[in-house]
Amino acid sequence: MTRMDQHPYQPPGPRRPDGSEHPSQGHRHGHGHARVQAPAQEQTQAHGHGAGHGHSHSHGPAAPVSRHLRKVIAAILVPFTAAVVVGLVVLWPGGAPSHKHSGVGFDRQTQQATVTRVVEVSCASVNASGGAPTGGGSGGTAAGQTPGGTCKKATVRVDTGKDRGRTFTEIVQPDQPRQLHQGEQVVTAYEPTAPKDLQYSVTDVNRTFPMALLAGVFALAVVVVGRLRGVMALVALAVSFLVLNQFILPAILQGSNPLLVAVIGSSAIMLIALYMCHGLSARTSVAVLGTLISLALIGLLGSAFIGWAALTGNTDDSTGLIHGLYPKLDMSGLLLAGVIIGSLGVLDDVTVTQTSAVWELHEANPTMGPRGLYRAAIRIGRDHIASVVNTLVLAYAGAALPLLLLFSIAQSSVGAVANSELVAEEIVRTLVGSIGLVASVPVTTALAALVVAADRSAPETETSTGGHPLPTRGGRGRRRKR
Repeated sequence: MTRMDQHPYQPPGPRRPDGSEHPSQGHRHGHGHARVQAPAQEQTQAHGHGAGHGHSHSHGPAAPVSRHLRKVIAAILVPFTAAVVVGLVVLWPGGAPSHKHSGVGFDRQTQQATVTRVVEVSCASVNASGGAPTGGGSGGTAAGQTPGGTCKKATVRVDTGKDRGRTFTEIVQPDQPRQLHQGEQVVTAYEPTAPKDLQYSVTDVNRTFPMALLAGVFALAVVVVGRLRGVMALVALAVSFLVLNQFILPAILQGSNPLLVAVIGSSAIMLIALYMCHGLSARTSVAVLGTLISLALIGLLGSAFIGWAALTGNTDDSTGLIHGLYPKLDMSGLLLAGVIIGSLGVLDDVTVTQTSAVWELHEANPTMGPRGLYRAAIRIGRDHIASVVNTLVLAYAGAALPLLLLFSIAQSSVGAVANSELVAEEIVRTLVGSIGLVASVPVTTALAALVVAADRSAPETETSTGGHPLPTRGGRGRRRKR
């Protein structure tokens, strides 16, 4: 009685079978407290029996749902997965189509080079003597506009390509934002049709090492903190980039419908990433279903409002260059594809979090019905919605900050700014994605609550037959956490 008084909490009887019926308990006779389950277990633990078994029930993965529910989920996801695989096979592009380089923007030949020497010269003397030309990619004003200034004359050696070892001269103006330094690794543009002394010009700095170092630090942090789960996340990330670069982008360039390609590619990324990171389970399958429904909503809303707002998707130099190289490409469809792909990453986070919240709530209180599970989990989801939507809006605003500064300089009204196609695209992209994120919370929470609550009575029905399926079903006793 002293030990019982130390544990006043009395869990309800229906939560698990009577302790005397548990196959691992050796004291099913002679105890007057057989109807009070928790003290009965504590008595057996005091005698050294069942302690390890009871502790093992408090940890480990969630018990799987019933076979019937697994069949229902598989009946939905297996055909969907098969359709995605068929779509990948049918639309697989086999590589991006080749084209002749235009020499404009990113569509030009480049080579790696090294700055071997930098000397200071008078800008006036360089201009008057007709010295080496100013590199077209370095920016800044012409040499003659700063006759009294001091320019830099850089000798650059080409390190790759058929002209490896060849040197050329680059004149750097004093007001240019990028100054060249001796020993610096740079990227040069190559135009074979230009005169020989104008074929090469410095366009950018070679950032391979710092970018690779940053990627390595990121991967190390993920593995150290996430361990095996982090490793799988990195593998899933690599697969996502593979699908994007080997399927989505080449298929769009080959002329396939951008929306269809984006849906199939995003679905493939979703299936691979979620199951690889979170395991092949009913919990992950519910997150997949919630993500799929939300993506469908984003696709419908995006298609409707992109068409209604008459957004062409051709708003800047990059999209203009793409349209010039591939005039048959559906630019508005490309915009919609970007909305779907951009929303997928945040959707995965929301749906997995909500599904896990419902499962953990059920683990803590197995007697909670679907309505109670939904109400408890949706409170978590509301906090998630607030943070995710704010993050998404700020991410788009940060990416478009130079554009917003231009409108601010022009002192344009808010209405005029929002009405311009450049900003309207970002507004549609942000709001459509946010609506899908908001909808994913109640949809995924409701699906998860229905699945775990529907499975709630299965072990109780089985144990009433007199058999011992409870341990083989994964042990419902571990669902009660203290």
